Amino acid sequence: MNERILIVEDEAKIADILCDYLAREGYATHRLQRGDEVLPWLRGHAVDLVLLDLMLPGVSGLEICRELRASGLAGNAAIIMTTARIEESDRLLGLELGADDYICKPFSPREVVARVKAVLRRTRPNAGGRTGLELDLERWQASWHGRDLGLTAIEFRLLKQMVDQPGRIFSREQLMDAMHGTDRIVADRTVDSHIKKIRRKIAEVAPEAELIRSVYGVGYKYAPE
Repeated sequence: MNERILIVEDEAKIADILCDYLAREGYATHRLQRGDEVLPWLRGHAVDLVLLDLMLPGVSGLEICRELRASGLAGNAAIIMTTARIEESDRLLGLELGADDYICKPFSPREVVARVKAVLRRTRPNAGGRTGLELDLERWQASWHGRDLGLTAIEFRLLKQMVDQPGRIFSREQLMDAMHGTDRIVADRTVDSHIKKIRRKIAEVAPEAELIRSVYGVGYKYAPE
C-alpha cells in the first residue's frame, strides 16, 4: 500500500505543487487548508506522515503538533513542519513539540520529496531492529546481535522511548517523563548521565555503532547510520 501523506497548507499553489510532486513518487496524498480541520480529519483517517505548515488559519501548526504528540491521534506518523519563519527559536520549539524535521520556505519541491523519503525511512516501524539492536520487552533486555547490553530498567525504558520513534528528537523533559513518569522531579542532567551510560554499554559490544545522537540545545534522538 502506498504511504499516506497529509498536506496541511493554506496556500493553494504550494499545496498543488506538493501534491503533484509527491504523487509522482507514488505517495497517496490528502490536503487540508485550515488548522482546525486537521484533528477531526485524523480521527477517521490513518497517515504515515503529516506535512504541516506553521502558520495556518484556525489553529497554528505548532498547536496541532503539540496536540498530535500529546494525544497520540496520529499514531507513529512522522511530522515535517514547513514555514516562512526562520527564527531558530521557532525551529527548536517545533522539534521540542515532536516534529521530525523542519523545512523553511521558500523551498524546492524536490527538497521536500527528499526530506519526506528520509524521514519515512527512519521512522518506519522496526527501523531500529535492522541495525542489530533488539529489545526484548518481556525480559526488559536490550542486545546487539545477541549480546546483552546489561541495561538497567531505567536505561532500557529510556532507550525504548527513542527506538520506538527513530529520528524523532526528544527533549530531556520528554525523556524524563519516559523514565519516571510526570509525578517525579528529576534534574535535566540525570538524562545526560543515563544516555552516557547507554552509549558506553553499546560501545563495549559495538564500538563502531553510533545509535544515539545529541541535538544541541534540544535533546537526543535514536538515528543509527
